[in-house]
Amino acid sequence: MDTRISDLTIASSSIRADIARFREIVHNLDQRLTSMEEHVAVLPGQEAELRSLRKKVTDLEDRSRRDNIRLFGIPEHKEGSDIKPFLKTLLPELTGLEYSPPLEFQRAHWIGPLHRATPDKPQSIIACFLRHEKARQTILAAKSQGSYSLEGIEIRVVADFSRPTNEKRKAFLALRPQLRNFEIKYVLFEPASHQRY
Repeated sequence: MDTRISDLTIASSSIRADIARFREIVHNLDQRLTSMEEHVAVLPGQEAELRSLRKKVTDLEDRSRRDNIRLFGIPEHKEGSDIKPFLKTLLPELTGLEYSPPLEFQRAHWIGPLHRATPDKPQSIIACFLRHEKARQTILAAKSQGSYSLEGIEIRVVADFSRPTNEKRKAFLALRPQLRNFEIKYVLFEPASHQRY
């Protein structure tokens, strides 16, 4: 009988220890759940702030690219040893403009690694003008001149935008046929300056 009482006492002590452990676990889980609920309650405000910050970063990036143009379709290595003199010769032909003062670039280079261009994915050149008005003038003139080809390949000149802006523009441009069908007039403005392109 004493052995049974002793066994029951040991089992009871073990159960009490397990209950104490479970209480501690439940208490910790409750604290973690409360902490999570507090964090989740803050998320909607942070999400709105994050959206606002993304918008500002996109705007800043678009502003920093206002002096840039992108050229698509130029055959690789056509530029020779220096791309800037090549562009100073090409752009007046392409746009029909007589630049005065002569064109000046901060920098110009190919985007991405060379030798990977394909007909459906042409390599592009980015050129950063020293003066913003020359970049804008070049884009508008190239657009009004119509198509221009070099060695049988059509050359395109476009403004340089951030990825989010490009994605929005592509989505909007896909709607143009529908807008025309409904005879709705539209204009695309350059981000950060509200100038028409």
